[in-house]
Amino acid sequence: MMSLLDSLAGKLIVSCQALPGEPLHGAAIMAKMANAAYLGGAGGIIANGAQDIAAIKAQVTLPVIGVLNRHYSDSTVCLTPTVADIHGLMVAEPDFISIETGFRPRPGGERLEDVLLEIRTHYPNVLLLAAVATLDEALLAQDLGYDGITTAMCSYTPESKGMYLIDDDYAHLKTLCHAVSLPVLAEGGINTPEQAAYALRCGAHSVVVGGAITRPQNITRAFVNGLSLYK
Repeated sequence: MMSLLDSLAGKLIVSCQALPGEPLHGAAIMAKMANAAYLGGAGGIIANGAQDIAAIKAQVTLPVIGVLNRHYSDSTVCLTPTVADIHGLMVAEPDFISIETGFRPRPGGERLEDVLLEIRTHYPNVLLLAAVATLDEALLAQDLGYDGITTAMCSYTPESKGMYLIDDDYAHLKTLCHAVSLPVLAEGGINTPEQAAYALRCGAHSVVVGGAITRPQNITRAFVNGLSLYK
């Protein structure tokens, strides 16, 4: 029987997130964005926070990866960082949870191993994705028994500063895909269909695209910058 993660093989996952202060922020708007992605053929959705997840699940039947982007004063870990954040997300029953995974201290001194044990104990059916930046973090995720890996944190952490998933030869993505046996979701900086297709050829299980689809202000800026080349 095909698992939910297996069903995403070769598929496009659209990240429907708009943070406070962005023009499209709000659960109702993100639900419409997710429906548009569904109509366009997306295989899955990433959503930020329980309100957005619940609104999206009411609109579409696609698998939903839940995250919570939250900052704490005592830690630089910000993507679904704490047990309390996970409990808050699970109210909306996402199919997956994406958790920033690495070696830096977590808020409140929580240990990553304890966070994972809490999830496995209380929510045995949710699938866990490790949001990583580096090869060492991917290997850690594999050792800890995650179900899959996403490269969402690449270039966003001190350890990966100046490292980009999408560059001239996709070297980092290729390394991650071949170093671990877990499915790798290529996420971060994928802006064109050609880049998405090449990520699959590099060994990615699925491809995640966010801003290039769901942030009109970024798309507009790219066009404006392009026009400036001809002034």
